[in-house]
Amino acid sequence: MKEHLATKKDRSTTGAVRLGDRGDLEQLVAGIAVYKDRLIVRLKSDNADEASDYPDDRLLTIPWQKPPSKRPREILLPHNASRSKVRPEQFDRRARLVSAIARGRRWLDDVVSGRVTTVAQLCTREKCSVRQINMTISLAFLAPNLVKAAVEGRLPRGIGIERLRDPPTEWSRQFDALGLNPE
Repeated sequence: MKEHLATKKDRSTTGAVRLGDRGDLEQLVAGIAVYKDRLIVRLKSDNADEASDYPDDRLLTIPWQKPPSKRPREILLPHNASRSKVRPEQFDRRARLVSAIARGRRWLDDVVSGRVTTVAQLCTREKCSVRQINMTISLAFLAPNLVKAAVEGRLPRGIGIERLRDPPTEWSRQFDALGLNPE
C-alpha cells in the first residue's frame, strides 16, 4: 500500500495519509475482492462527488495464493525407511504422549523441589503405582529434539509413550534406540 500510494501521491491526497496501523488502512480501503490468484484492493476516493481522472488509481492488484490449510510436517525418519511409507503419529496418541511428558516433568520437579519427599507420597497423591510413577518420570529425561518432535507431531507412527519410557541416558543413544535419524 505504501509503495502504491507513494507512486500516486501527486494525483491524490490519499498519499498524505500515514499507514501506521489498521485504523489508517480502514480510512483508505473501500473494499477487497479475493480471487484465486490475486487480491484487488479498491481505495476510497478523496472526494466522493468528484470522479477520478484515473480510475485505475483507485484499484490495487496484488498477486496472491491461498496458503495451504495444512502445514507439511517433516517427520523423523527411521533408518532405511522411505519417506512415502512413514506416517505421523495419530493426534490422540500424540496428545497423550505430550501430556505424559509434561506430567513426568511436573512429578520430577515435585521430587527435586521437595514438595514430595518420597515416591510413595507421589503414588498416594496421583493414585497410581510406583512403577507408573517411575516410568512416567523417565519421560522427563528425553532429548529436547525428541520432545520437540513429539509436540510438533513429527514422530513416526508407532513411537508413543510405551517406546519412549525408560530411555537411554545419553540423548544421542535415544535416537539410536528408536531407530531414528536425529535430524
